[in-house]
Amino acid sequence: QVQLVESGGGLVQAGGSLRLSCAASGRTFGTYAMAWFRQAPGKEREFVAAISGGVGNTYYADFVKGRSTISRDNAKNTVFLQMNSLKPEDTAVYYCAARKFILVEGTTPGAYDYWGQGTQVTVSS
Repeated sequence: QVQLVESGGGLVQAGGSLRLSCAASGRTFGTYAMAWFRQAPGKEREFVAAISGGVGNTYYADFVKGRSTISRDNAKNTVFLQMNSLKPEDTAVYYCAARKFILVEGTTPGAYDYWGQGTQVTVSS
C-alpha cells in the first residue's frame, strides 16, 4: 500500500505561482509512474501532468503546457508540480496519484492505483 500526502496548495492571484508537493510512502517509489489530476466543483477529475519512473519522461495536458513542470526526487519519495502564470480557471482540488508501473500509460484516473487526499488551489482574478 502506498500513501500519498499533498501539500503546497493555497490562494494566489492570477499570474502567480505555486509549487505542489506529494510525499509518498514505500520503498519502490522510483518505479512508480506519478501524476497530478485536478477536479473543479461540478466537473470531472482531469489529468494535469505525469512523470514516469526510471528516466522520468514527462507528459502534460494541453492547458498547462508551458506553464507547469512536473518533477520527482526519488531519494525523498516526492513528486512536485510547479505551476506558473496561474489563471482563475486553474482553481480546483489537485490530487497526486501513483501507478504501480514504471510507465505512464493513459491519462485517465482509472490508470492510477493510489491517490492522495487532495490540496485546494484557488486563483483569484
